[in-house]
Amino acid sequence: MIIHSVKETQTVETPHKVDVRKLYDHDNAQVMHISLEPGESLKPHITPVDVFFYILEGTPEVRVGDETLTVEKDSLVESPKNIIHCLANNSASPARILVVKSPKPTSQSRLL
Repeated sequence: MIIHSVKETQTVETPHKVDVRKLYDHDNAQVMHISLEPGESLKPHITPVDVFFYILEGTPEVRVGDETLTVEKDSLVESPKNIIHCLANNSASPARILVVKSPKPTSQSRLL
């Protein structure tokens, strides 16, 4: 059995400059844990694979395409490949999001 603890996983450097931890990284999928403090956000970007966001804590704003909604804990948001998406925490409390990319991207996301 392989167990990955968020607390024990190193943060990875990203252009977004927020707490991102890679929990799973295989050809079939990639799983990231993102922590957003109040006022933090990801830059709008386009990912070359399908992505979904599972809200673990907080109420972040999720943008997919032209639609932006505040999403509650225990909700899953789908984002198809090659479409603009981003996350923002405009609340007063931390937000934690599990991000799953499938399959694992073979090229970089494109920042806008």
